[in-house]
Amino acid sequence: MTAASAIAGIKPLTLEIGGTAVALHTDDPEFHRLLVQRYNGFITSSQPQQLELEVELIKPVAVGDLDRDLEVTLRGQDWFLQRGDFHARWNPASGQGIVRQLSSPYAIDSVLRIIHSLVLADQGGFLLHAASALRGCRAFLFTGISGAGKTTIARLAPAEATLLSDEISYVVRKEGKYFACGTPFSGELARAGQNVSAPIQSVFLLNKGPDNRTEDIDRSEALRSILRNMLFFAQDQSLVRRVFDSACEFVNQVPVRRLTFFPDERVWNIIA
Repeated sequence: MTAASAIAGIKPLTLEIGGTAVALHTDDPEFHRLLVQRYNGFITSSQPQQLELEVELIKPVAVGDLDRDLEVTLRGQDWFLQRGDFHARWNPASGQGIVRQLSSPYAIDSVLRIIHSLVLADQGGFLLHAASALRGCRAFLFTGISGAGKTTIARLAPAEATLLSDEISYVVRKEGKYFACGTPFSGELARAGQNVSAPIQSVFLLNKGPDNRTEDIDRSEALRSILRNMLFFAQDQSLVRRVFDSACEFVNQVPVRRLTFFPDERVWNIIA
């Protein structure tokens, strides 16, 4: 706990996402309440922290150009993350970093996504722009371009399905197998996923149509689709190569198929 947060009597929040625990420190009570509300379900007191971020709230004038595009660069041993609404520095060796940002949940959400993508890249995992759900102890991922139907397929999921995410799917590699984990990063449904995980059964490339059907696709198309929808922000060639290799290994092990669907609940009858 920092001196400022200790004086304010604010305990750090430890968020566990995909098995990685990140402690967030803030000395602002209102922002602390916002974090508790936003990440409820992913806050843990039992998981020992692995990463630690000091979050400092600043005025818009201190940020600079609010329209600045995202930059993620490695300088020496530190990663520097910059966008119009935040500046951050994170050291992967120590796990510690500092975030200077506007009082916005979208800023800290973005920082967490970027840091998790960097952590996953070293472990053979990745973040995928995809909805995901757990059904029968198996996870199914649904990816595609904007408007392909990720939110729709999540909304149509049957009652026995457990939503992991309607926006950002968290893929981890454990002992040579791939698992999907729930995340608090929500999309149009504005609903966090459940903090559970399961082995990935298959990935579906979404396409809306007049009926419901699945089709096999070749490995090259599967790889292109996965790479197109992976969330990766870093400007570092060695890490980019690792992510590419991870995508290749993933499509070698996990079935990737095309799912054309009419937007009603019957589509889930062919998801298996």
